[in-house]
This record gives sequence, C-alpha cells and structure tokens, in this order.
Amino acid sequence: MDTRVVDDAAAHRFELFVDGKPAGFAAYRPGDRAIVFTHTEIDSAYEGQGLGSVLIRSALDEVRSRGLGVVPVCPFVHSFVERHPDYLELVPAAERDRLGLPAAG
Repeated sequence: MDTRVVDDAAAHRFELFVDGKPAGFAAYRPGDRAIVFTHTEIDSAYEGQGLGSVLIRSALDEVRSRGLGVVPVCPFVHSFVERHPDYLELVPAAERDRLGLPAAG
C-alpha cells in the first residue's frame, strides 16, 4: 500500500492518498504561530488500517518542519498527541493546560 500525505493549503487540510486515491483528511485553521487541527476523517473503506495515524504523524511532522505549533482540538489529533509524547512539544504550554495534555518531556 502506497501512502502519501499532501497539504492542500487552499482547502486548509492535509489529505491522505492511498495508492493514488483519496482516503482521508485532517482539517485545520492556519495561524501565525500554530495550526489548529479541527477535524480528521478517514474514508470508511480504509478504516481500521492505522491510516489515521499515518495521516496525523505526517501532518505533525510537516508542521514541525515549518517551526509552527499545534493546537489539537480535533479529538483524534488530541488523542494521538497524548499517546505520542514526542509531539507534545508542538503544543504551546498554555494550550496543553487548557486541553488537559501533560507537560512536554
């Protein structure tokens, strides 16, 4: 299975493609210092294959490479960040407190 994640900046979403076909997206609101992830969706044909994690990991890695922070208001992104502490540093401290996330390592 060939996966690719692309940032469609005009649509404000990271899109996941599997074997060249759209499989899901993570919507966001852009900001000066942080991207606010608002919603994640995986097509039902691709559920249960771990592709949501592939999508979010790629999106967070891209955000990190841009030197931006992340505000995970989307429950899926919030849960991902909570389960993967190496991404906690992307969430500003005030937002971690507000969202009930632990302090970064």
